[in-house]
Amino acid sequence: MVLPHFYSARKVKMSTDGGEQVVIDTYYTTVHSLGRQNGSRQLRYMEKDGRFPVVFQTPPGEWSPYLMDIFTSLVEIRWRVMLLVFSLSYIMSWLFFGLWYWLIAYVHGDVDDVDTEPCVDNVRGFTGAFMFSMETQSTIGYGFRGTTENCMVAIILVTVQDIFSCLLDTIIVGIVLSKMASARKRAQTVGFSKCAVVNLRNGVLCLSWRLGDFRGNHILEGTAKAQLVQYVKKPLGSVVMSYQDLEIQIPDIVLATPVTIIHKLEPSSPLYSLGPDNLLGANFELVASFTYTEDSTGMLHQTRTSYTPADIRWAQRFQDMLKLGKKDYKVDYALFNETTWVPVPLVSAEEYDRRRHPVEDSQSHSQLLPTAKRKGHTYQVTIDISEEVMQQTYL
Repeated sequence: MVLPHFYSARKVKMSTDGGEQVVIDTYYTTVHSLGRQNGSRQLRYMEKDGRFPVVFQTPPGEWSPYLMDIFTSLVEIRWRVMLLVFSLSYIMSWLFFGLWYWLIAYVHGDVDDVDTEPCVDNVRGFTGAFMFSMETQSTIGYGFRGTTENCMVAIILVTVQDIFSCLLDTIIVGIVLSKMASARKRAQTVGFSKCAVVNLRNGVLCLSWRLGDFRGNHILEGTAKAQLVQYVKKPLGSVVMSYQDLEIQIPDIVLATPVTIIHKLEPSSPLYSLGPDNLLGANFELVASFTYTEDSTGMLHQTRTSYTPADIRWAQRFQDMLKLGKKDYKVDYALFNETTWVPVPLVSAEEYDRRRHPVEDSQSHSQLLPTAKRKGHTYQVTIDISEEVMQQTYL
């Protein structure tokens, strides 16, 4: 059933299919989207957190892209895998050099004859060789085990292990620091709203979404971009992607306070002919990104998200969350994703402009207002809409 075009936010009277009158108190009722329940979930081009559900299929055993850029591969792996690699790299190196110390001691006869001058003091077996390898590489230096002048091979091996230890420490520390300072972690503190809204701004239908920084330190500069992604399924399971850039009203942003990113639904917009009736049946995804430089580190970061037609709320606007205090501005992030209903024509931007132009007179304006019949006569209804109004809703 369909509600009237404009109705009060207090109580709404509706007629059911059986002819019964039902009154719904909408004061405590919140309807956010015109989503329809569907058993099958459509695969997104991008997840809400900015990740792409893309899997690259390579020939079996083809690991060259990961091995050629091993540092980036190690930075991108999970922390638990990184800790495992961190532990195994040291343990395996201790075992490797310990095995060589044991072989030197075995060839020199230190294992069987305790009376000979050893190559490494107090290394008579593999356990002692492993302990000496660990003490050498970690620079513990207990003073109980050490190389002597009897074997030049042992001295060369200790030198090689010292150089390898410095190289391994540099790589491990660099990877850990890179993961800790990863741009992805900072990107989680800059977020987009969970939904996008369509409303009127200066008489023009606009699609907008909200962007905010959840940390106290501010962003020096940033650029917001938006792109419309559509895909067409071809025979044999192939998919063809198409990309269209959306023009943003003010792309360069200083994110000191939350901002609303606006895209006007003008004739140049690919969403110009899209209305609320065919919105849910549309097959597209709006990919929004914000690339910025942080003031504390000077590093370049990017935050991404996407909006499907089910994430777009027609005839709504974001609630005000910025207030003026005595000494500073107050931002209430509890209202970051909250929306409220506003009076908006339930037609596409193309149809809305067609009804307004070429002349905006009373006749063209009357096409957007409902009519009523009384005693055989037809009247135009002029509606006085308060701040709390709602739009047509399909239930």
